[in-house]
Amino acid sequence: MPSTAAKPKPLKPTATTPDLFSSPEKGTLVLCLLLAVATLALYNPVTRHGFINCDDDRYITENPYIQSGLNWTTVKWALTSTTQAGFWHPLTWMSHALDFQLFYLNPVGHHFMSVLIHALNVVLLFLLLGKGTRRWKCSLLVAALFAVHPLNVESVSWAAERKNVLSTLFFLGTIGAYGWYSLAPNWKRYLALIGLFVCGLASKPMVVTLPFVLLLLDYWPLGRIRGWSEPEVLTTEQKTLAALVVEKLPLVAISALVCAITVIAQRAGGAVRSAAQFPLGVRLENAVVAYATYLWKLAWPGRLAPLYPHPGMSLPAWKVLVSALVLLSISAMVVRLRSKRYLLAGWLFFLGVLVPSIGIIQVGYQAMADRFAYVPEIGIFVIVVWSAAALADQWRVVFSLRLATSAMVLVALAVVTHIQLSYWTDSVTLWSRTLAVTQNNFVAEDNMGGALVLLGRADEAFPHFQAAAEINAADPVSHLNLGAYLQEHGRMNEAIEQYRDVIQLTGDSALLGSTYANLGTAYRNLGDDQQARENYDQALQANPDQFSAYLGLGLLLEKQGKWDEAVAALSRSVALRPTVEGYVHLGHVLKLKNKSDAALAAYQQALRLDPNSTAAQRGVAATVSDR
Repeated sequence: MPSTAAKPKPLKPTATTPDLFSSPEKGTLVLCLLLAVATLALYNPVTRHGFINCDDDRYITENPYIQSGLNWTTVKWALTSTTQAGFWHPLTWMSHALDFQLFYLNPVGHHFMSVLIHALNVVLLFLLLGKGTRRWKCSLLVAALFAVHPLNVESVSWAAERKNVLSTLFFLGTIGAYGWYSLAPNWKRYLALIGLFVCGLASKPMVVTLPFVLLLLDYWPLGRIRGWSEPEVLTTEQKTLAALVVEKLPLVAISALVCAITVIAQRAGGAVRSAAQFPLGVRLENAVVAYATYLWKLAWPGRLAPLYPHPGMSLPAWKVLVSALVLLSISAMVVRLRSKRYLLAGWLFFLGVLVPSIGIIQVGYQAMADRFAYVPEIGIFVIVVWSAAALADQWRVVFSLRLATSAMVLVALAVVTHIQLSYWTDSVTLWSRTLAVTQNNFVAEDNMGGALVLLGRADEAFPHFQAAAEINAADPVSHLNLGAYLQEHGRMNEAIEQYRDVIQLTGDSALLGSTYANLGTAYRNLGDDQQARENYDQALQANPDQFSAYLGLGLLLEKQGKWDEAVAALSRSVALRPTVEGYVHLGHVLKLKNKSDAALAAYQQALRLDPNSTAAQRGVAATVSDR
């Protein structure tokens, strides 16, 4: 007989909370959008900031090539220029030229593009870590830390640091291409890898460490080293360590070439400091302290500044000793726990990627800079997040508590980042803050003075230039600024002494160009036309794009009645940088040559720059009345 037992009723599906992390694909797009929107929202205040009077001038606001837009002339200049900023980074130049073509000198667009690239870097980091490890929750937290950490404010908020965020985009893109190549190695995928790597190098030379980073990724998470480890997730072809090293040799060769170009460029620009200024022992001590300080600032991001002055000839022994103990202790720990491969990989990533900027080859006067940690910090974030996850698993911490803890950390960092962003509003605010949180910072004194000069507060600026010279008597910038102040106040002979000091102290072509141009003007005011002409020529020899040298030369030629030459010089000056003075004098010389229409056009250009210019107004009136 058929069974009369009641059939069990099917269970009703229970309501569950959707899990975005339940599969590699589920919710990925949503999380990417969440990361991007949160990053853009956090950094939105940057779009209300102006340009900064440090490097933004040579990169954007006073660069005639950038201000001609993205055209073939600019591209050729970008590909061949190595002295303008001490780097070969043509893609960075092109990105600035494109920004100018789109936004002109409106800082909103320039800043927004940097924020957008940072948001792309955040999303790309999340995808790469997630695809490589299948630890999507950990990868999301690492990307979120990268998005909101205050140490990254400098790289994103400073328009001239476009090279940092842009090179990181290609750095991460190259890693993605390498993961793709490792799944099915072939020459086409390798060429794509090389192409992205070259783009990274063409954005900032710091990417030179990438071949060694790829070898580190072979250890974890790719697990490509035969006999060393198994892949974390991906099924990749394992090879011997020797074979993997050979595989990277073309990339190493490209890195070596870019390193050589960079050293040559920085030496030519006077940026590399000598052993007399910074002995090797001091550099090594500073490197040890800098590594430890970066770790501290990642853990406690307070008193951040765009430049931390180098300590000079000696560092406190206790600071070097404590820093060395910290680094050795962490190194010993990760070696002892090397079975947790993410520890060793993350630590070596942090140490290795920082090598080009840690100060062994000293460029500039900084002991360290927040922007240098933009990529290396990722290694520390991986160590912290993966270790915290392992401990939480061991202690069986519920997901809600993990989520709450992560959220509190991210919110706290976001609040500090919001505060730090406020210091980048304008130059005076930035350098006031820098002077408040650093000591003996002659660069900040120079820049603070320069910011005040731009606001027409030269008398307030003068003590800052004096302070800079007192802190570092070999600082050429302070002497140049002191000379300009003295010249503006009619003290020509004292100004000339300051300019002579600058020439003895620097090999920077931009500084020399400005100094010789100012010297020429000082001699012209003293009535020494021969000395004036010689110094203008020297200025143009040092920097062929020195607009003030062409302006001074034009005024000298106008005074001497050499009108054709004066028109040529003044026309070149306003082409390099449009100024009211340049257009007014160009109009005057053109009027003397009976070219009324051209003269009127020049006066009108001056009025477009400054509608209140009485000289331009008189020029227009006189020209119209004579027609």
